[in-house]
Amino acid sequence: MDGQVWLLPRSLKLEAFQAYKLRVTHLYQLKQHSILVSVGQDEEGINPLVKVWNLDKKDSGSPLCTRIFPAIPGNKPTEVSCLSVHENLNFMAIGFTDGSVVLTKGDITRDRHSKTLTLHEGSCPITGLSFRQVGKVTHLFVATLEKVHCYTLSVKEYPRLELDTHGCALRCSSLTDPSQDSQFIVAGDECVYLYQPDERGPCFAFEGQKLLSHWYRGYMLLLTKDAKSPTKQVALLLLTPGFASRETSPSEKQLLTIYDLDNKFIAYSAPFDDIIDVLAEWGSFYVLTRDGKMFVLQEKDTQTKLEMLFKKNLFVMAINLAKSQHLDSDGLSEIFRQYGDHLYLKGDHDGAIQQYIRTIGKLEPSYVIRKFLDAQRIHNLTAYLQALHRQSLANADHTTLLLNCYTKLKDSSKLEEFIKSSESEVHFDVEIAIKVLRQAGYHSHAVFLAEKHTQHEWYLKIQLEDLKNYQEALRYIGRLPFDQAESNMKRYGKTLMHHVPDGTTSLLKDLCTDYQPKRETADRDPPQRGQENKANSEEFIPIFANNRRELKAFLEHMIEVEPFSPAGVYDTLLELRLHDWAYEPEAEKKKVLQGAALSLLHSDNTVFDKALVLCQMHNFKEGVLYLYEKGKLYQQIMHYHMQNEEYSKVVEACKRYGDQEVCLWEQALGYFARKEEDCKAYISQVLQHIDQNNLMPPLLVVQTLAHNSTATLSVIKDYLVNKLQRESQQIEDDERKIRQYREETAHLRAEIQDLRTSAKIFQKTKCNMCSSPLELPSVHFLCSHSFHQHCFESYAESEAECPTCTPENRKVMDMLRVQDQKRDLHDHFTRQLRSSNDGFSVVADYFGRGVFNKLTLVTDPPGSRAPGGLEADLQRDLLIHTKRNS
Repeated sequence: MDGQVWLLPRSLKLEAFQAYKLRVTHLYQLKQHSILVSVGQDEEGINPLVKVWNLDKKDSGSPLCTRIFPAIPGNKPTEVSCLSVHENLNFMAIGFTDGSVVLTKGDITRDRHSKTLTLHEGSCPITGLSFRQVGKVTHLFVATLEKVHCYTLSVKEYPRLELDTHGCALRCSSLTDPSQDSQFIVAGDECVYLYQPDERGPCFAFEGQKLLSHWYRGYMLLLTKDAKSPTKQVALLLLTPGFASRETSPSEKQLLTIYDLDNKFIAYSAPFDDIIDVLAEWGSFYVLTRDGKMFVLQEKDTQTKLEMLFKKNLFVMAINLAKSQHLDSDGLSEIFRQYGDHLYLKGDHDGAIQQYIRTIGKLEPSYVIRKFLDAQRIHNLTAYLQALHRQSLANADHTTLLLNCYTKLKDSSKLEEFIKSSESEVHFDVEIAIKVLRQAGYHSHAVFLAEKHTQHEWYLKIQLEDLKNYQEALRYIGRLPFDQAESNMKRYGKTLMHHVPDGTTSLLKDLCTDYQPKRETADRDPPQRGQENKANSEEFIPIFANNRRELKAFLEHMIEVEPFSPAGVYDTLLELRLHDWAYEPEAEKKKVLQGAALSLLHSDNTVFDKALVLCQMHNFKEGVLYLYEKGKLYQQIMHYHMQNEEYSKVVEACKRYGDQEVCLWEQALGYFARKEEDCKAYISQVLQHIDQNNLMPPLLVVQTLAHNSTATLSVIKDYLVNKLQRESQQIEDDERKIRQYREETAHLRAEIQDLRTSAKIFQKTKCNMCSSPLELPSVHFLCSHSFHQHCFESYAESEAECPTCTPENRKVMDMLRVQDQKRDLHDHFTRQLRSSNDGFSVVADYFGRGVFNKLTLVTDPPGSRAPGGLEADLQRDLLIHTKRNS
């Protein structure tokens, strides 16, 4: 060599600079820095020099050399065998043929900031050096022809560990990337070993004499001697000639092989002639041969690789490759689909379904389902549908299909495992599953599923309609919350009452009083009592349609526990008691039932109309009469007795209720008058009461009794005699009063005339107010009342009126005023009556206003008239005098 270093940029235009005067033996290009480290000679002899070049800086057109120092271990001239530099520029290791390793620590680009020491000494030449950095721990792997060592540089004493007792040839070691945990590769003639800092890792049996080992982007490159020329190339890396065509000589062939250790396949293998070195840069391998030729190996894109593998049906390898290339889930799913299709066509349905399962979430499930609908492949379809449910991607149709598969296969264990799985494991449409299981006859499974997922309606429907397990259904309802228990009892109450009457009645009693859900016996904690829950007991009465005994027990319990139960409860219980009373043959029990029915009527909780109808339907006399009396239907009471021809009861009813309705006596008289039987005694009693209270005119009484052929004159003889005697007595009394009023009128007229024409002498000696002797000054009135002046002023409301006579005078004046108003009302009433279309309404209105109330006025006898000027005053004085004397 002439000491030049050639630089090859990506444009492939060579550039060179003079690094040494004689020769260059080693070069190391850092990946993360533009720093090049070289080892060469400037003079003859064993005197290697290390130079550090900064490629970004120029000095006279060449890269800047930042440091030069001799590479001599312990002042012993020795040839350099290998070189390695740490990417952080703080470590540089130089291996020598005498078995020693010199470590430079510090900034390798400057002399003053670094230290050099001999790290390793031995008798076997150093063949490989590699730095490993993981976190803050730095290791240096040292390979010789016989051994492999590891130094820990992050520890002050640099402890050494011997990893193996066999080494490798020069350039047959390298370091993997972090994807392989930065392991140290040692390529021996029989195997390739991988090492961790503390132990040996896996090994690969790649035979052949190794000439070169390299690692790049997950690929391990090995160059071996091979006297046999391969017949074909297996290429996943595109081989592109660099500058000249390749000539091969079978006798001098070197076999270049590139391995993908992750995916376990050979990515490239081909023979070459006398390779000097293989460089990895810009995503490709560059192969430099001794005849001055360079070949570039470019990696195919992932899709091309996959297509090549698909053509060879290497799907497992394709899947591993896709994973190592971090292909997205859509890409992986497509590979799984193609692999599944391949296996399906080969008849490997079990393997195919496993691949299809891996496409769940990407591939439409119907694509797979259609392939496995055949009855012979139902177990494969079942496996796919199970996986679909486990990933919560199944819809109702998938659930239906899976359950149908279970039932077709009669695989009860799988079916139980499916429905008993937790919600975190399997998601499916519970209602659809219950329907399918019920339809297939797996009622116990359907019941379990319904109970587990609180599908109360389905649980009860299956228990009652399919399993006929009425007792269990009733127990289940008793454990439900109030609202759900109430609704389900309304829905299934009739069925439960028919088969479990006692238990159903007991549950309804709880539901309508203070319902608390029943707990399982294993649940020892007492239920927490919240708000009181009560159902409307009246709404459950239709449930007892054919169970009179249970209905009666339920209703009696309700009125005992809840006295303010709805009226419908009392009405229904009354109907039941009346029915029992009506059909009870024994007198004693009948009497007890009668008392029970009357007690309900007396409770005032029944609806009057309904209770009356019920009593009438069952001919419950006591109840009918009680309700008539309660509703003040006195005429109905008497008519009831009349219909039953209970004559004494008719008279008794008149006596009892006649004061409230006087017409009862008239109706009783008419009733007895129409009877052809001998009712003289009852007619006499009625006539006696009518006569005593003057309830009917005698003529009407005679006309009423004229229709009865048995009522002779002797029946009404006493009545008519008494009536005539009273009338005669009344006439005499009236005539006597007329004479009296005439005499008083004449006397008053004379007195008034005397007052007007003669002087009035006041002879009172005592005050009419305080009853004390009169003293002057005093006040006298023509009415003969006298008062002290101070008494009169204290009590009189008006100076012109006597305080003693004022109250009576006001009453008379009010009567006169009302008379005047009524006189005006009379004229208005007459006009309104004539103009109105409904005269009866007008009369009724005036009756209500008291217009026709009786008012008696005492006036002059007919034919006599007072003097015209004194008529009004005389009339007023007469009224006042009459009122005072009355």
